[in-house]
Amino acid sequence: MEHFKLDLDKNGILLITFDSPGRSMNVLSNAVMAEFGQIVEKIKTEADIKGAVITSGKAAFCAGADLDEMGGQTAELQSMMSSDPEAAKKKLFDQVYSLNQEFRALETCGKPIAAAVNGLALGGGFEIVLACHGRFAANDNPKLKLGLPEALVGLLPGAGGTQRLPRLVGLMAAAPILTQGKQLKASEAQAMGILHGTAPQTELIKTAKQWVKDNPKAKQPWDADRFKFPGGAPYTAQGFQMFAGANAMIRKETYGNYPAMENILKAVYEGSLVPMDAALRIESRYFADLFLRPESKNMIRSLFVSKQAIEKGEGRPAGQTKGEINKVGVIGAGFMGAGIAYVSAMSGIEVVLIDRDQEGADKGKQFTIDEQTKRVKRRKSTQEKADKIINRIEATTDYAKLNDVDLIVEAVFEDSALKAKITELAEDVIGDKAVFGSNTSTIPITDLAKASKRPDNFIGIHFFSPVHKMMLVEIIKGEKTSDYAISRAIDFVSRIRKVPIVVEDTRGFYANRCVMRYIQEGYNLLSEGVKPALIENAAKMAGMPVGPLALQDEVAIDLGYKVMQQTKRDLGNNYEPNAGEPIITAMVEKYERFGRKNGKGFYVYNGKEKHLWEELGQFAVNGILDEQPAVQEIKDRIMYTQAIEAARTFDEGIIHDPREADLGSIFGWGFAPFTGGAISFIDTKGAKAFVARADELRDAHGSQFEVPALLRDMAEKGDSFYSRFGQKKAA
Repeated sequence: MEHFKLDLDKNGILLITFDSPGRSMNVLSNAVMAEFGQIVEKIKTEADIKGAVITSGKAAFCAGADLDEMGGQTAELQSMMSSDPEAAKKKLFDQVYSLNQEFRALETCGKPIAAAVNGLALGGGFEIVLACHGRFAANDNPKLKLGLPEALVGLLPGAGGTQRLPRLVGLMAAAPILTQGKQLKASEAQAMGILHGTAPQTELIKTAKQWVKDNPKAKQPWDADRFKFPGGAPYTAQGFQMFAGANAMIRKETYGNYPAMENILKAVYEGSLVPMDAALRIESRYFADLFLRPESKNMIRSLFVSKQAIEKGEGRPAGQTKGEINKVGVIGAGFMGAGIAYVSAMSGIEVVLIDRDQEGADKGKQFTIDEQTKRVKRRKSTQEKADKIINRIEATTDYAKLNDVDLIVEAVFEDSALKAKITELAEDVIGDKAVFGSNTSTIPITDLAKASKRPDNFIGIHFFSPVHKMMLVEIIKGEKTSDYAISRAIDFVSRIRKVPIVVEDTRGFYANRCVMRYIQEGYNLLSEGVKPALIENAAKMAGMPVGPLALQDEVAIDLGYKVMQQTKRDLGNNYEPNAGEPIITAMVEKYERFGRKNGKGFYVYNGKEKHLWEELGQFAVNGILDEQPAVQEIKDRIMYTQAIEAARTFDEGIIHDPREADLGSIFGWGFAPFTGGAISFIDTKGAKAFVARADELRDAHGSQFEVPALLRDMAEKGDSFYSRFGQKKAA
């Protein structure tokens, strides 16, 4: 066999080692499952096999389904849906149910089967474990996690996870694992009753084999007589309470935008009322329904396939090879600089952290000390590991210590003159091959590069706040930025485990241009007399994590004010005032409301509690409207203004890859993840329908809804962004 190694011992116990060649992790592909079926039949029919133990030949047990392969199946099924939707659904159901039948055949083969989980087991990998009669895991592997993360990419567990897990641990305990993708350590899984035991790696297979030997007539609990759900079935008082609460919670958190959550609950509820074989058919039906929805297709493409490809450096210019970033200089030890130093040190990079005085530099390093102290306290790390990370950061005022860095990240205030001075000081000491990156959020890189003696090695490296939590980093090409500098910046971003997207130079780059449209539309609605609560709630109903006013509070109103002032200076007579300008000016100059950081913004903050400031009605130019607009109208305005700006960046050649645009929108400013990103949002609606609706919004609300020429051309030709720009590279 290609994917499994088989070894029958003298006791008749078959050791099945899952080890797909040429892959860093095992996944469940069609080829794997074909061999798996043969193994199950072999166990069932060969008398000399008394039982089996399944383990992995890799560091991880199994990472789940092969989503790349699933992506190809999606394209075929979507094509069938347009001509024969019933045939498409039937074909998908048969494919999914065949997987369920394989796992069901394993647990009903009449012989004891145990899992020896040596590492990470997620999704379908965890479902293999659940289908085994005995379940054991290594207790000395800190990377070992068990879980069902399918809901996070718009799917549900399709190989029995929605049925076996609740039958093992109860409905209440299973809910966060199924709907939130919660992952478990081995000790947690054992305490819940998922695992029969744990053992050191060296003893794991021996322990599992002994269990098989001791339990020749092993059965799954649900195949035994008089099985009862732990904690009560759905029709009991306890079970009813769980479903009532879960439905309410999911509706509150998702506003119905994530059908995976609803389908998971339906599959669990309906499946729990019938025997296992019928339950697995129910699960397969709900999986098939979900898989053919655009939300699932878009989330799989963006949050898994595209993300993996971009993280591996597919944005690297042709002819450039991967390099190593071992030491960086971070200039500016404020909140952003401290965060950049922290994530760099966490990734094993040596850091020189510079500020104008030693007190400021030490304060920046203190952020890493504080974060590591929290990790040790929560037992996520050891003091020894924490000390190593902290000691990688040298806090100083001495620029001479930058002489051997591979890359610089300048992270001082948004002031062109200050950034120019920093550039000169750094370039006086850094090596010829070192790349200078500016963490500016709005100032064009070409303008900043004028202060550089080597503009070919000058680049934008734009982080998002807070750095240690935000996944996106924009790499911005200046007019003279070389491919070498781009490649080195990608090396750095990949090393610190962030998602790099490469964009051309423009004011606001990609993410900030689009997010400014989001915030600006919030200002437009506020000035028109729409109630602030309606603005914020409609945005969340559309899928945004926070409303536009709350977002401005998070990034700081006074920062928006400073950016506005810098933009005025830079554009001069070309600056165009907007509805947000008098609002921001009054908030900062008149009321000193700077946002969350000083507890006063569009919201009033009291610890973790907040509520909208009662005085916001003053910004409605003609007073609060007597008749408020429909929620859908506000949702469309909020979503379309962002998506149109994303399309405009394609039209202007600022961004070139729809995958990067989608990832940038999700990870940069939280564009509704269920859509797959701003570009997938347009493609899903179809260019023709999108343009028609945008024109309606333009006529009713203003020029911000005017679509670029590219989008009109796509509407006329029936193109999509992924067909026009992503045929070779995009999934």
